[in-house]
Amino acid sequence: MELHRYPGVEYRDAEEVRRIQEGLLKEHIAYIAGNSRFYHSLLSSRDPVSVNLMNLHSLPFTDKSSFEDNESDLLAVQMSEIVDIVLSSGTTGRPTRVMYTEHDLRRLAYNEEISFASCGITRDDVVLLTCTIDRCFVAGLAYFLGVRSLGAAAIRNGNNSFASHMEMIERMNPTAIVGVPSFIRKLGIFMMSKGKDPRSSGVKRIICIGEPLRSRDMRLLKMGCDIEEIWSARVFSTYASSEIITTFCECTAQKGGHLHPELAIVEIIGEDGDPVPAGVEGEVVVTPLMVEGMPLLRFRTGDVSFLIDEPCECGRTSTRIGPIIGRKKQMIKFKGTTLYPQSIYTVLDEIPGVGDYFISVGADFDLSHELKVHVSLSDPGMTGEEIADRLQAQLRVKPEVCVSTEENIKRTIYSENSRKPKRFFEIGKEK
Repeated sequence: MELHRYPGVEYRDAEEVRRIQEGLLKEHIAYIAGNSRFYHSLLSSRDPVSVNLMNLHSLPFTDKSSFEDNESDLLAVQMSEIVDIVLSSGTTGRPTRVMYTEHDLRRLAYNEEISFASCGITRDDVVLLTCTIDRCFVAGLAYFLGVRSLGAAAIRNGNNSFASHMEMIERMNPTAIVGVPSFIRKLGIFMMSKGKDPRSSGVKRIICIGEPLRSRDMRLLKMGCDIEEIWSARVFSTYASSEIITTFCECTAQKGGHLHPELAIVEIIGEDGDPVPAGVEGEVVVTPLMVEGMPLLRFRTGDVSFLIDEPCECGRTSTRIGPIIGRKKQMIKFKGTTLYPQSIYTVLDEIPGVGDYFISVGADFDLSHELKVHVSLSDPGMTGEEIADRLQAQLRVKPEVCVSTEENIKRTIYSENSRKPKRFFEIGKEK
């Protein structure tokens, strides 16, 4: 399979972008119908030539269960052509196995190259990667390939200790860091505790992965504000998943992750499964283009967001995706109000004196969740009732707040094999 590159496509007019996507979509449909047993069967009643952007929504979805039930049938190449096998993070269930060909890795490198370039990273930068490249995790590999493809220098320090990263920063003088926001924040605090000032480290850009960085109105969350203040650097949010082999990164305007028209078609669907207009929240559905090993059609990510279709300040005309508001499987219905865990996290982050936290939910007989918020406190004068009142003031519901020690909270949210903190638990399910 050939990797088509379209330099500057994100700056072109809508009609030209549509023409390019139409051609790539037809190639994609023909490829999956002819090479994937799963899609050959799924599309048997459809003429691939008749598929276009206007009727794409009439085709069936693919979801994570397809990987569990039809993994071998999803593969569109011989196993001998697979060069890398990864596992998804398994945020809401069993990790899915995704297999990449050499072509897919080149595509991944190209995707990360243009994503990094959009937020201002150039071949003159030195990029510290704090995400693991082992344990079948794709992010560290993807970002390394992207940095390399861009021509910048990569420091592959991976999932290492704060002390190790501090040493690398002092010795290697990185100008950018890639990692999970909560980790980067704690790394800065650790450096200050050792008498080092992150603001004088030379780091100018921080690309954040794995955790939300902005609110629904594109405002930087407290985590992002803390990072910018600690490091005196600009922070950029990204969105990706192992299955779609595609990343959408904020540009220098920092107002949503730009979609790459030649690499993916993104829809937002409502509860009825139909696409919704730009600005309306719904589930993110992605059709990745030019994927060879395990190509997908209308993959339901389970993430909730919205599209932004007006031109960006950076000059790009490409559609952007807003912040991830939550995951459909983690939607909470509590006392007549529907909310996502992230809305609770946002309130907790804004309360001085609240340390680490997690929430637990359970369903009772009328399908309304039991909701408990577990917190540690850095302010001994604060009470759980005060926190509950703040949550009620901003969310219109008052969950039970359980105060615990920082040690107990951290033991729950940071497991030995976790790549990032887990803050959402369903009562009755293993933590």
